[in-house]
Amino acid sequence: MNRRLSIAPMMDWTDRHCRAFHRALTTRALLYTEMVTAPAILHGDHQRLLGFDAVEHPVALQLGGSDPDQLAEAARIGEAFGYDEINLNVGCPSDRVQSGRFGACLMREPQLVADCMAAIREAVAVPATVKCRIGVDDQEPRISLFETVDACAAVGIGVFIVHARMAWLKGLSPKENRDVPPLDYALVRRLKRERPQLSISINGGIASLDEAEAHLDDLGDGVRLDGVMLGRAAYHEPAILGQADRRLYGAATPDVDAFAAIDRYRPYMAARLAEGVHLAAMTRHMLGLMHGRAGARAFRRILTVEAIGPGAGLEVVDKAVDAVRDAESRLERRGEAA
Repeated sequence: MNRRLSIAPMMDWTDRHCRAFHRALTTRALLYTEMVTAPAILHGDHQRLLGFDAVEHPVALQLGGSDPDQLAEAARIGEAFGYDEINLNVGCPSDRVQSGRFGACLMREPQLVADCMAAIREAVAVPATVKCRIGVDDQEPRISLFETVDACAAVGIGVFIVHARMAWLKGLSPKENRDVPPLDYALVRRLKRERPQLSISINGGIASLDEAEAHLDDLGDGVRLDGVMLGRAAYHEPAILGQADRRLYGAATPDVDAFAAIDRYRPYMAARLAEGVHLAAMTRHMLGLMHGRAGARAFRRILTVEAIGPGAGLEVVDKAVDAVRDAESRLERRGEAA
C-alpha cells in the first residue's frame, strides 16, 4: 500500500461521509476512520460503527484499547467488513482515553503496545500499524519513541505513523495537546534514519502540500520519510487534496477542483439522502472547500443554515455552488472593467 499521503483519524470529523467527500478529491490518499474502541465493536452495532462505502478504499480502521484479546477480535471484525488496514491508537490524549488505559498513555507501556500489536497482526491478514506520539509527560522522547517502535517491530510490525509532539496528559486539554507541545520533526527523521527498514510517516502541524512534499524529500540528512499524514489542514481546507494525486503520487490525471469534487460527491449524497441521512451530516464536511475564494462566506452560510432544514436536498448544495460562481463572475467582470 502506497501511503505517501494519509488523512488523520479525527474524532467527530472523519466519519464515513467525510471520507467519501475526501475521496472525491483524491483517489490515492489513505483514509482513516475515527477511533473506535475495541469494547464498542465487540458489544455494539457493527453496521453503525464500522459501515462504510466501497468508494472510500483504501481505508483504515483505527482501534482504541489495551486488551490484546479484545483488539484481536475487533480487528477480525474490521477485516471482515473490508478495511484495508487495522491501526492502533497510541496517541490520543483525552481524559476519556486515559481512563480506559488506551491512547497516548500507552507510550508508558511499550511492551503492552507490542502485545496488542502481536495479537492484531496474528488475527488479520491486512497490515497492522501503529499511530503514536513521541512520548508523554516527563518521558524523554528520544527514549520513549524508540522503545515503543522497537517493541512493536520485534513482533513484526513495520508501519508507524508518528505525531511529532509529546502528549502532556497532566495540565493540557486534548485541544491544547494538538498545538502547545513543540513539534520535533527531527526526531521522526532520526527514527527513519536509524530504522530504515521500517515505514515511517510523519504527522503534526503540516499545513500544506508544500510542507508535505518537503517532509518526503531528502533534506540533506539522507532521510526520505515514507509518508505524510495531514489532519486539520485537510479538513479545514480540503481543496488542497485535489492536487495530491499529481503532486505526491505523480498521477497524470488533472487536479480536482472544488466544483468537480462536489460533482463527484453528489451521487454519494443522493444515495445517502435516499436512505434517510440528513443533508447536513454530509455537507458539514464541505464548509472549508471554497476557502479563499470569492463567495466562500455565502457558500458556508447556505450549507450551515439551509442544510439543516427538514427535507433539505441537493438543491441546497446547488444554491451554495451558484453563490460562489456568481461571486467569482462578478469579480471577473469588475476586473475586466478596470
